[in-house]
Amino acid sequence: MLTGNEAHVLVGFLGLLIHKVETKMFRIGGQSMARLVSRTVRSGLRHYAKDVKFGADGRASMLYGVDTLADAVAVTMGPKGRNVVIEQSWGSPKITKDGVTVAKAIDFKDKYKNLGAKLVQDVANKTNEEAGDGTTCATVLARAIAKEGFENISKGANPVEVRRGVMKAVELLVAELKKMSKDVTTPEEIAQVATISANGDSSVGKLISEAMKTVGNKGVITVKDGKTLHDELETIEGMKFDRGYISPYFINTSKGAKVEFEKCLLLFSEKKISQVQDIVPALELANKYRKPIVIIAEDVDGEALTTLVLNRLK
Repeated sequence: MLTGNEAHVLVGFLGLLIHKVETKMFRIGGQSMARLVSRTVRSGLRHYAKDVKFGADGRASMLYGVDTLADAVAVTMGPKGRNVVIEQSWGSPKITKDGVTVAKAIDFKDKYKNLGAKLVQDVANKTNEEAGDGTTCATVLARAIAKEGFENISKGANPVEVRRGVMKAVELLVAELKKMSKDVTTPEEIAQVATISANGDSSVGKLISEAMKTVGNKGVITVKDGKTLHDELETIEGMKFDRGYISPYFINTSKGAKVEFEKCLLLFSEKKISQVQDIVPALELANKYRKPIVIIAEDVDGEALTTLVLNRLK
């Protein structure tokens, strides 16, 4: 097995050797033969001359990336965590204490260090997707697992057995945490949790608790930058999603390009509607009760769309 430096020297020696062979062949065999050998052999070297690291050398570089990223994220931990300033490619720098945001902003030029950082970034991202919080804690735990795991491997432990041990420990730990956990139900408890997530700002915690009380556990809460000096809560009744009417022929109000209905029937379809036969029963029901019908589907086209437009024009 060759080390990185030995492989580098060998590749350089082969390059020198090929240059000499090319020169000799050019003088003896002719110009075309020398060029053919040059392209074929050199192309092979460019393809196989990769930078590869093994064992402790590779683990050390990856652990550097893990450590550096975790150090930057760890300072944001807890209600008294510090802020981190992140340079933006455009606009003003971003100031945040959100662990996953800090983790995403870190990138190394060294590809081996970057490998370690990317692994921990995945941990923060998955934690954010599953729980929506706790990304800093997850990052710190990931660093500890990687550091202890690499140390045990360097002392002769089998990596497969180390992983199995970690997974068994995770199962026991998750089961114990579930026993210790407590459901958050009252507005006061929601305000306490929200205050911690808001870096100890009780006014923001109370605002979030009020919003949760209004929309419920299944409701949607959106946070936007305001234009005033005070925090405000705006409640919008109904549901909003990024799709409107499929044809301008359905516009039924002079107050701009809008379609407005009250006390209408709703038809939901998870598939595209193309054939009019698919919606005939719903149309007959709407006609029977003399009520408008709103269709929410993946898409509506073909014969079905033509029929709906003609009914609207009539």
